[in-house]
Amino acid sequence: MKKTLDEKVSRILADSSVGDFILADAKDGDMGGGIPSPGTNRGADADRHPYRTHQEYMQYMRDVTEQGLVDIMLMSVSSSEQLTIKERLFDNSTVTPAIRANDTTDIWLGSSGGYANQPSLPFRSTTIDHAQCGKWQCTPEERKTGADLGLYSITFNNDTELDRAGLQAYKDFRIEAEQKEFRHFLEVFVPNAPGSNAPANVADYVNDTIAKTLAGVTSAGRPLFLKIPYFGPAALEALVRYDSNVIVGILGGPSGTTHDSYRMLWEAKKYGARAALFGRKINNSEDQLSSVTILRGIADGELDAETAVREYHGMLEKKGIKPDRPLKDDLVLTQV
Repeated sequence: MKKTLDEKVSRILADSSVGDFILADAKDGDMGGGIPSPGTNRGADADRHPYRTHQEYMQYMRDVTEQGLVDIMLMSVSSSEQLTIKERLFDNSTVTPAIRANDTTDIWLGSSGGYANQPSLPFRSTTIDHAQCGKWQCTPEERKTGADLGLYSITFNNDTELDRAGLQAYKDFRIEAEQKEFRHFLEVFVPNAPGSNAPANVADYVNDTIAKTLAGVTSAGRPLFLKIPYFGPAALEALVRYDSNVIVGILGGPSGTTHDSYRMLWEAKKYGARAALFGRKINNSEDQLSSVTILRGIADGELDAETAVREYHGMLEKKGIKPDRPLKDDLVLTQV
């Protein structure tokens, strides 16, 4: 089955002005989010059990994949083993399975602990072989049974020792990935605990570190695209303009109002982004399939942000689902 991701990457790299847009559902939260990662339980037992189970989390992965509107389903390697290798969910789907290839310490969140307050350290729970075939060592034939795409994240803190360690870990990963024909996309976070080394302008700092990081990487080891926070039009345009061979994508961030989510996607595409990975913005919505349908419409240029909010509420009404906020409150922008 042809994958829409491959087709879109080819078209975007050939002509960055095309309307193609890569949309991913990021359901890899269990790699760092702990018990709350599957999202809010909306069932009758919510008072006793506030969060969904991991099995419910995986069912949404199946449902969104079968809907066929996203280009990538991003999962933990354990979820991918079940859905990609054992169930063969993606064999007859246009959706590409992907795994979180590393879990730096700053994503160790959950409902307790304080790792995010300490400078990020590089770490990988999984291996490329486990992503590709579910075990420590794969035969050449077995490498085709699992995922061949992973998200690699790095967090710079403007600290020479820490950042060098992060870059070395990324270099080691890239070399192994090239040897094993494993593709990746690169996520760059804001400094999570820079202390006295906090950069004067975070957006410029992130842009500069990306340019520096990729300058030493040949095409064989380069990421398919980037996943970065959305800092606004100026910073995004600067990065997009710098190198047309780099596809820039945004991450979703906090849930906010529905208008917040839709406006971010609409605006990012306007200023040059060609990919978006939404995790909490999909997972915490009242109806995930309706949410993905609307996001796809915005990504494809069929809806503006405000109209999309109204359409989403209309879909909820037809399904008999009570929205978390009245329409007038959900139209408010809180993340501008």
